[in-house]
Amino acid sequence: MTSLAHQTVDQLGGPWSVLTRQKRDHERLDRLLHQLEGTSGVEQERVLHRIARLVFPHAFAEESVLWPELRRLLPEGHQLTLQVELEHQEVNELWVRLEDGSLSPSERREVLGRLVEVLREDVRDEEDELLPRLQEAVGPARLRQLGVAWEAVRRTAPTRPHPVVARRPPGNALAALPLTVIDHTRDLVDAAARRTSNGTATRLRTTSQAMARAAGRVERVGVLRRGEHRSTHRG
Repeated sequence: MTSLAHQTVDQLGGPWSVLTRQKRDHERLDRLLHQLEGTSGVEQERVLHRIARLVFPHAFAEESVLWPELRRLLPEGHQLTLQVELEHQEVNELWVRLEDGSLSPSERREVLGRLVEVLREDVRDEEDELLPRLQEAVGPARLRQLGVAWEAVRRTAPTRPHPVVARRPPGNALAALPLTVIDHTRDLVDAAARRTSNGTATRLRTTSQAMARAAGRVERVGVLRRGEHRSTHRG
């Protein structure tokens, strides 16, 4: 197998191939992680915001479209995808810790460092192991079909961490609509809060926090946890 990192667009199946789309997102993530180094305060939050809006829809689409395909095609697909699902789960949990506001500066640096480490591990596991196996198992036409499906899901996926939702269908598929609506609305509210100041910004942040609590309640709806592997289950 050849890592995606060492293949051209043509070798990956063309611009519509899911492998090309995955590699493009991974390269963008690498640039953002380099930008994150040495940042603090408002600038750090700005870069983290961009990373979140890239990472969470990307991972959601993988778990909905690609990993079920690998489990169907490969005898070892279950274990391969579980490893990446565990990495996705840890990213969700680390991000929630960053957002809770109770970390000391040293704790925040530690969590942030681990987050960067796991994101880089996830990219390597996907580009060096999972996606080359998918490439071996299907032809270019199927890779392009998966690319269209993956892109469609990515564009309509939740944009924030949801550590309690199942990492596998059918739970994650059922959670997509309510969580996407909440997340995208929160994105608009938070953007408005950043553009204003004083009382209006405070009210908008309060609204965003209320929506976050609503998302937390949605995550715990029983049917949205169906399909979860016990290794990524969270109470």
